[in-house]
Amino acid sequence: MAERGRSITQTSVEAAALAVGFMTALRRAGLPTSPDRAARFAEALALVPPDARERLYWTSRVVLVSSSEQLPVFDAVFDAVFGGFLDPADSRGDLNAPPAIGAEPRARPAAPDNRPTDAEESEEAPRPPAALPGRDGADDRAGPEREATLLVASAEERLHEMSFAELSGDEIAQIRHLVRRIVLSTPERQSRRTRRSQQATERLDLRRTVRAAERSGGDSIRLVYSRRRPRARRLVLLCDVSGSMEPYTRVFLSLLQGSVAGAQAEAFVFSTRLTRLTRQLASRDADEALARAAESASDWAGGTRLAESIRRFIDEHGRRGLARGAVVVIISDGWAQDAPEQVGAQMARLSRLAHRIVWVNPRKVAAGYRPLVGGMAAAMPYIDSFVSGHSYAALAEVAAAIRDDRRAPQGKPHHTTSDTT
Repeated sequence: MAERGRSITQTSVEAAALAVGFMTALRRAGLPTSPDRAARFAEALALVPPDARERLYWTSRVVLVSSSEQLPVFDAVFDAVFGGFLDPADSRGDLNAPPAIGAEPRARPAAPDNRPTDAEESEEAPRPPAALPGRDGADDRAGPEREATLLVASAEERLHEMSFAELSGDEIAQIRHLVRRIVLSTPERQSRRTRRSQQATERLDLRRTVRAAERSGGDSIRLVYSRRRPRARRLVLLCDVSGSMEPYTRVFLSLLQGSVAGAQAEAFVFSTRLTRLTRQLASRDADEALARAAESASDWAGGTRLAESIRRFIDEHGRRGLARGAVVVIISDGWAQDAPEQVGAQMARLSRLAHRIVWVNPRKVAAGYRPLVGGMAAAMPYIDSFVSGHSYAALAEVAAAIRDDRRAPQGKPHHTTSDTT
């Protein structure tokens, strides 16, 4: 009979191969995976040998699950992959051994506990939690001391899916640090400036061709061609800082600050009036930049004059060049004091100037949400991309919408994400 406690390293399955195979099954089931997590899972298997199904379950769960919403899918995949991995004969007759595969109830295994208990106590009383490394407990007295690493999902991973409105003060500080590192890039356009081309193009560079002929006695031995230089389109961000957007404002301001400092974007905030904050947010010191921005805008958490703010942007900045051919990002829930027809009229003017309009509405993620009333409904025909941006993970869709070069047909918004995003 095989020795009880046989581990992965004692079978024909290696830890690395097991990690890759299990990660592949999780990815096919729809859970997010990465090579980095597979490597950490293989290291965890070496640290905690999976000599029991419970140990294997909790080791893989701690490393691979980052939110409670992922647990049902993870449990189903774990049962499917490891349902018959261990041999029941290896632990026959041992009251402390885990139940035979298939005999246990279809629920998540209880937290592992290495302390021996009798069968009657284990059925009637809940097991006390196992002592963690570094704390006083029974496990501290057994065996020689060794350095142990507790593998858990990082704080960043746990916060990726959480809505900004649900974060605590400390969590918001962590998310703002992550958001400032997001790189926003816009599609390219052909500028009026040209550069020399090594290949023949439709544009003949007469000046360089004549200069080359002068060096050869007036004979045009070689024609010189040029092509227009590509240039990234301007990025303009308009952020709603009214009372209804207050749970999201601090994070979005960090996005504005990172875009201005890193992508030379133009930043505006609006509530009852429009305020340009490009100069205040240009500082590399994020805290100083946000403090200067707060001093400049005096209408934080007020009402929302959406149509009036867009009108002022167009009249004072947009028509002078900021909006012409630019990607304009409006961050707002669309709850406006202005009449819907006024919002529609100003959005129509903006769409004739901008290359693309991306609307970020964190309320979009709510179940059953539809932009059917008020200023949001009036703005929809002129929006090229409508995304939520309610969490750090959702900001990836915002960045993708800004990079997209497609324009929606007039009157038919082009959505890059589903309404459930």
